[in-house]
Amino acid sequence: SVEDELEMATVRHRPEALGLLEAQSKFTKKELQILYRGFKNECPSGVVNEETFKEIYSQFFPQGDSTTYAHFLFNAFDTDHNGAVSFEDFIKGLSILLRGTVQEKLNWAFNLYDINKDGYITKEEMLDIMKAIYDMMGKCTYPVLKEDAPRQHVETFFQKMDKNKD
Repeated sequence: SVEDELEMATVRHRPEALGLLEAQSKFTKKELQILYRGFKNECPSGVVNEETFKEIYSQFFPQGDSTTYAHFLFNAFDTDHNGAVSFEDFIKGLSILLRGTVQEKLNWAFNLYDINKDGYITKEEMLDIMKAIYDMMGKCTYPVLKEDAPRQHVETFFQKMDKNKD
């Protein structure tokens, strides 16, 4: 089955040489070694599937449901869309998020919000992300929020940002 093949492929996954990753990222070799140790500790196979990613991510947001947001985040990290996040994928994304230029961070965020990858962010896509963020933050963070708060948030954003109404 496809799962068995992916399992076999993942067992043997070896990251690119650290020197190459160092050149492609904004991390030092020492930082990469530390990150790799942590990555391998959580993901001994060398790659993370979406379920494992969601489980790990949920530990950071115990007060809410991070499942949907983790799904969107996983897709943003899984740049080759093969259903797995390798150490290289993880480092490239993390490098941008932590040390990228403003432009690199904006491009990464745009890719996260552009769910169907058509080059545009629709109100529906932004609403999906916004709902996922509200779910993730949990009711204790926003106990008295109205049900339509995410939609109002998106409407306000589009009024401010979408100058040509497309």
